[in-house]
Amino acid sequence: MRITKRWRVRRLSADGGTRDRADVLAGEEPLEIRVGGRSYAVTMRTPGHDVELVAGFLVSEGVLAAADDVLLMDDRAGVTATGERDRNVVDVRLAPGVAPPDASRHRHVYTTSSCGVCGTASIDAVRTVSRFDVASDDVAVPLRTLLGLPARLRAEQEVFGRTGGVHAAALLSIPAQGGPHDDDGALLCVREDVGRHNAVDKVVGWAVLGGRLPLRRTVLQVSGRASFELVQKAAMAGIPVLSAVSAPSALAVELGEELGVTVVGFNRGDALNVYSRVERVVP
Repeated sequence: MRITKRWRVRRLSADGGTRDRADVLAGEEPLEIRVGGRSYAVTMRTPGHDVELVAGFLVSEGVLAAADDVLLMDDRAGVTATGERDRNVVDVRLAPGVAPPDASRHRHVYTTSSCGVCGTASIDAVRTVSRFDVASDDVAVPLRTLLGLPARLRAEQEVFGRTGGVHAAALLSIPAQGGPHDDDGALLCVREDVGRHNAVDKVVGWAVLGGRLPLRRTVLQVSGRASFELVQKAAMAGIPVLSAVSAPSALAVELGEELGVTVVGFNRGDALNVYSRVERVVP
């Protein structure tokens, strides 16, 4: 299991130049998620923060909402054909009284690093219901703070700096109006992964395992576009604001309007678009 891997490449240029050199690639390996010993899903991810990834994934699936919902997260559950420990398996044991995931939500095909809802067994299962009232969050985010987030995220992207091949997600806390605070907010957590959904799951997993849900008065900044799945993941974790450097989809904006999530797109540091719950962004 490696976050990055070195590989020999031949670089060719338009002027006829040729040069052999070493390149650094982002790691990508399968991870099997088990709940109570039963296989639930297999996703492709960049190794690292696997327990957080699984916890965040199960929050987005509606299985977990608090650290107390988990009795044990075993990243030593898998065994290879040669009898060695398989680092690509995490088994989750739910606490007594926590309902196991419905069979209709089990993923029947593996989830690629670019897919959020691939393999979901039914259309109804795509839309999960959050336990948190995101619409009631009265957070007010200064425009300057939002515009500064892409640069703050990029500065923390160590693996991207080495490979150019991973996405990232960051969680920012916004102080209450009138109280002591940092005008730019506190950067709580940054995670990277070849899958943008995985990067978000790792951030949410960090939060749920630390007993921080719901994530009221926070902003989730992502390095890619704002999809339906990312708006849903934000709502499931109680995050009121989702900001992306690229475009949102129509369904993402409609879901944000429905659930009360502020959806921000094309945040490039000098301007941005606010598509839903615009009153939360303070010029």
